[in-house]
Amino acid sequence: MCLSCSGLHKNIAQISKVKSVLLDPWSSSEAEFMESVGNNAAKAKYEKIVPAFYYTPTHKDCTLLREQWIRAKYERKEFQCVKRQEPYSAGTLVAGYREGFLWKRGRDNGQFLSRKFILSEREGVLKYFNKHDAREPKAILKINTVNATFQPTKIGVNNGLQITYLKDNSTRNIFIYQEDGKEMVDWFNAIRAARYHYLEVAFPGASKSELLQKLTRNYIKEGYMEKTGPKHTEGFKKRWFTMDDRRLMYFKDPLDAYARGEVFIGSRENSYSVLPGLPPNIQGYHWQFGITIVTPDRKFLCACETEEDQKDWIAAFQTVINRPMQPQEYAVEAYFKHKP
Repeated sequence: MCLSCSGLHKNIAQISKVKSVLLDPWSSSEAEFMESVGNNAAKAKYEKIVPAFYYTPTHKDCTLLREQWIRAKYERKEFQCVKRQEPYSAGTLVAGYREGFLWKRGRDNGQFLSRKFILSEREGVLKYFNKHDAREPKAILKINTVNATFQPTKIGVNNGLQITYLKDNSTRNIFIYQEDGKEMVDWFNAIRAARYHYLEVAFPGASKSELLQKLTRNYIKEGYMEKTGPKHTEGFKKRWFTMDDRRLMYFKDPLDAYARGEVFIGSRENSYSVLPGLPPNIQGYHWQFGITIVTPDRKFLCACETEEDQKDWIAAFQTVINRPMQPQEYAVEAYFKHKP
């Protein structure tokens, strides 16, 4: 395992014993044991029945996801018995239903308050209530547009989860957390389970691998850039940008509920491109490393603080632009062109 994950194992001494292949002494019996067991045998036992929708973290994921994956396998042995998966397996819950209380960040005041959340696979929604005894939900999030991604650094809490959904075809953000790490990861995988079962019905001809790619997604890139307006004569303003698949969104603050604007990024075949630098005679920027995003309708001008940021953003844009558009993405592009 990598050094990062080995550190997590060392912190859970009651279920793990970690030794370095190069730095620690090995007895002949220990070496024989490792040779006879090995990773394949361990996986066959501890990952015997991992649900298809369950998120398997990598070394790039946050500590919470990696730690709970380790605990789920070796401490709770969740993947050796289906009954132990009930907290997140919507298909095994009564009517695919999950209910609980999570701390949600207020849209206007930024305070975290306890809110009741309900995930209903039958209704195809995730909803939350402002009062514990309220009959009507404050918001209803349709599971077909929901995405969830852990953002502890951005949100400022260890178990912070960012949920996005479409409201009137614009992206809405909510930020939640729970002190109990297992509870938070269970909610995350319950959302993935509900989306998996929705997609199975919505796309009956799709392969399992195609469905799994659509469950949840991490953002391609996030960070600050400066931008100017459509006339290119306004001063550049610092904004937080999020690249979510083909949606480029910008916010005044990273934790804003709504984006100040959204830009559809299509494919090269459809006249989208990205160029380093800014057009001649452009003024008003403070950061020196410009980017010009070319769409069929207009050019979007941005500036990065460092050359490294500029290269990273250009690479992120090119990843999307070089990918051919799917049929359903043309409908999204058409909406953006006629968006009020």
